[in-house]
Amino acid sequence: MRVSRLMLVTLRDVPADAEIASHQLLLRGGYIRRVGSGIYAYLPLMWRVLRKISAIVQQEMDATGALETLLPQLQPAELWERSGRWQGYTAGEGIMFHLEDRQGRQVGLGPTHEEVVTSLAGELLRSYRQLPVTVYQIQNKFRDEIRPRFGLMRGREFIMKDAYSFHADEQDLGRCYGEMDLAYRRIFERCGLQAVAVEADSGAIGGAASQEFMVTAEAGEDLILTSEDGSYAANLEKAVSIPTPATPLPAGDERVIDTPNQASIDELCSGQDLDASQVVKVLALLARMESGSQQPVLISLRGDQELNEVKLANAVCATLDGGVLDITPISAEQVSKQGLEPWPFGALGPDLPDSVLEGAKSWTTQFLRLADPTAAELDRFVCGANTPDQHRWGSNWSRLDGSPKAIDLRNAQAGDRCLQSPDQTLVARRGIEVGHIFQLGRKYSQAMDATFTTAEGGQDAFWMGCYGIGVSRLAQAAVEQHHDKAGICWPLAIAPFQVVIVVANMQDDTQLQLGEQLYSTLQASGIDVLLDDRSERAGVKFKDADLIGIPWRLVVGRDAANGQVELVERATRDTQVLPHAEAITALRQVMNTITSPTVD
Repeated sequence: MRVSRLMLVTLRDVPADAEIASHQLLLRGGYIRRVGSGIYAYLPLMWRVLRKISAIVQQEMDATGALETLLPQLQPAELWERSGRWQGYTAGEGIMFHLEDRQGRQVGLGPTHEEVVTSLAGELLRSYRQLPVTVYQIQNKFRDEIRPRFGLMRGREFIMKDAYSFHADEQDLGRCYGEMDLAYRRIFERCGLQAVAVEADSGAIGGAASQEFMVTAEAGEDLILTSEDGSYAANLEKAVSIPTPATPLPAGDERVIDTPNQASIDELCSGQDLDASQVVKVLALLARMESGSQQPVLISLRGDQELNEVKLANAVCATLDGGVLDITPISAEQVSKQGLEPWPFGALGPDLPDSVLEGAKSWTTQFLRLADPTAAELDRFVCGANTPDQHRWGSNWSRLDGSPKAIDLRNAQAGDRCLQSPDQTLVARRGIEVGHIFQLGRKYSQAMDATFTTAEGGQDAFWMGCYGIGVSRLAQAAVEQHHDKAGICWPLAIAPFQVVIVVANMQDDTQLQLGEQLYSTLQASGIDVLLDDRSERAGVKFKDADLIGIPWRLVVGRDAANGQVELVERATRDTQVLPHAEAITALRQVMNTITSPTVD
């Protein structure tokens, strides 16, 4: 490929809407172009990267015995209603683009394909003799992100590999899950990425077990907590730990204290000379359920801890045996709109009576009460007195008629001890999620009545697994992990081209002829090569070569008359001046060390 034919437009200035380095560099390097909010065109350079990543994914998926397929992007609402997810994905989380066709039927643009593939399996896989089966696809997905940001990291249209496996029993599902774990590790290694496998919450996909693969990077949206020896790793949504011990409250009788203008934990601790671990803070929240009910929730948490919203949603789902659309703080304005008397916000106690809900227009009139163990295990503490500007000092759970149901609701924190290895301390890193694997169990097959005939002649629901990789996200994550001040430093296996030839002076016939000769020779050797044949100054070409990040550069300059060229490795800046034949040999040797797919 010649740069003059590449439709390459590079930018010197950083685009105003690009916040992180990878987004900036992909825009500046002419890889992507914004079409609308969260919508990007993949330009020729980027498409080559995506095709190489896809080829690696295909090779590793095929090696597991998975079958490639292509499922429809338009999905009937009826399928999602059978699984129970239509309401959650449209009215709740609201991430599914959905529309009504000319016959008045509801359809959605697929953010994922569990419903479609489960329905097909129920029709096509009738006997245990046909199992196990794994199918996968690589195609565009659509999610109506509330705040699209960071380019391809959180877009509304993206490329994803998703695979689905069907099994006769749980043991075989576990075997496939393990195979996918290993396949994913190979994929990320071949793509030149440092990825960490972490325990994860199953989220809206559901299932018994799941694991995320995170590319470590400072710009990552996810927080990862790992033990110092690496034996434990989980994202913040899932992580558990042993919290730091609470500071005991000094001896003294229980009493009510005045706390004017001390509605927050910081204000209370500052005004009363308290440590936050001595306080039980109470959060009043409202859970909107898929059933249509609105359930007030009262959460007790130690003052120095933070609420984990994912753990809370899971706890509410499990306790009420129903799906949650969202959970939001209750405000004084909401209380008033329900026709209720004002609540003492800033001084709420764990024993706030259900009577404050009597007469509510649309809320359930009894609190769901939950407490994190950090609060439930305190012997004596300070908490709200359910009266404005007053708290109780030295209270205990027996005086409050017992503690609420104790369940892990807190964020684990860096510095906490590891629950699995108490001698280890947790450390925090940021990561970009590029892959996620799930053991779905029989959640979807049972909901959609997808069954097979067992060896005994009965009917049983499939055991299922789900395995996703964000192909376009992985490409940007690679840039986030591999760049410097001058531009991108692509890993060799997924670079759009492996070598760029820069002819310093296109007006010099000797340089031009040697550049063309090298171009032909490298192409004949099966090496992806780009020839910069533009009539630009050498400095402009060098800057562009650094920006777009081709791993190796051959510079044909003043030494061309002697048959010599400059060979530069982009990532390390190591430079050698060699006879051109030796440079070709060196490049061939480097290319032989990787298993990089080629694209036309």
